[in-house]
Amino acid sequence: MQIRESAEDYLEAILYLSKTHEHVRSIDVVHHLGFSKPSVRVYLKNLRINGYINTDTNGHITLTDEGMSIATKIYERHQVLTDILVKLGVTKEVALEDACRLEHALSDESFDALKKYYTNVML
Repeated sequence: MQIRESAEDYLEAILYLSKTHEHVRSIDVVHHLGFSKPSVRVYLKNLRINGYINTDTNGHITLTDEGMSIATKIYERHQVLTDILVKLGVTKEVALEDACRLEHALSDESFDALKKYYTNVML
């Protein structure tokens, strides 16, 4: 499975939910992303088959090392881009939405430059 924006969103959602829930279940992903149960079930199955997540007999979802690596990268991008936009005067709601789109589109080089600028100048 090629990692696409939607896969990154799922992995990021699982990481976020793991920080706020004792156990992550598919219904938590449904509520977080606002997708239908059947759509989430199919996508989670694909992520599991391709080695990005594990599920146990209770339906608890965890990220594999590879899934965690991708999720952490996207989550960091989301947080940094949201913070930058808010500091620039964008409302939190708009910043969150825009960061979600930008996190997938930026090259590593551009993101690293923005992060460095943010860290050294904006903080």
